[in-house]
Amino acid sequence: MHAAESDEDVEERERREEARAAVEQAGEGGSIVVDGDEFTDAGYESDRHTSASTSLAESMRNYVYENGRRYHRFREGRYNFPNDDVEQQREDMKHAMVKMLCGDRLHFAPIGNHPQEILDIGTGTGIWAIEMGDLFESATVLGVDLSPIQPEWVPPNVRFMVDDVEWLHPRNHFDYIHSRHTVMAIKDWPRLMRRSLEHLKPGGWFELHEVYHTPMAELRDMPPNHPVAQYWSLIDQGLTNLGVQLHAVTGMKTMMQECGFINVQEKVLRIPIGQWPKNKILKMVGMLWQTILLDGIQAIALGPLTRGCGWSREQVELFLIQVRRAYMVNPKESKDGECLLHMPLHIIYGQKPLTSC
Repeated sequence: MHAAESDEDVEERERREEARAAVEQAGEGGSIVVDGDEFTDAGYESDRHTSASTSLAESMRNYVYENGRRYHRFREGRYNFPNDDVEQQREDMKHAMVKMLCGDRLHFAPIGNHPQEILDIGTGTGIWAIEMGDLFESATVLGVDLSPIQPEWVPPNVRFMVDDVEWLHPRNHFDYIHSRHTVMAIKDWPRLMRRSLEHLKPGGWFELHEVYHTPMAELRDMPPNHPVAQYWSLIDQGLTNLGVQLHAVTGMKTMMQECGFINVQEKVLRIPIGQWPKNKILKMVGMLWQTILLDGIQAIALGPLTRGCGWSREQVELFLIQVRRAYMVNPKESKDGECLLHMPLHIIYGQKPLTSC
């Protein structure tokens, strides 16, 4: 006879079941169940750790201000999006959302329990690198970014470098190279993949987490004149003019294979926009992602539209009014499911051959 479950055991079991169901529903072949109840608001917490050891040089904290937002000065113009406090909070929220969608996993590549050298390309606020340092005490984790926006104090096995992935380490050095949310920044993906392959140890892994930034309707295609569809089409146009391919993620698996990676795997999870899913975790993911998109609507648009399309800031702000309204439409008011939106998250990872030089 089994002892009765405590309230804590029941809650933990229900949480695990919700998490398993969330991954299944969001995955390819799954179906996200629509909630029939009224939508409610919820909060989120960023679980950034700031334990002791390494500090960043204050001399690197030099910025450029444009259209009322703050941008990096180091190699100015390489990245077309702000790095100010509002954007940093949004990046941490993005981390919480992806982690929740992935069942609290920080990686999918089978890197084992004792990796030694880990590189995080485009580390942003450094929250992923810090959590990986906490998870793998055996590892030295290096986060590289153009902006010095990481914490002043970090765990002893984590350090940050303000650079543009210059590959200062020798070849065959890293056990694992990771990058996420950099599709709007990288101009030459095949080159990045070739350099990653060179600098991985034989048998090491390279992993990418990238969103396909075009909202998709659950029940039918989104019409091209929808304000949200127009918004992302213009972002794509602006970034293309700046030499960045917004939808490069669709070809990354093939690129990795052509560069020489083996055992390349791709997993696609759907990120709901808004609180329309019934599953509690997917509802929270959708709430976070809608907030991330709305909080970042100006940050995402200003660079591509002013630098890439020649718009004025006033034109951008006027256009964004209708986009915000479109994002905020209650799915319950949609008769055909047009407002049940999601974006695909592509998780792609591959291995360097053991016989590679």
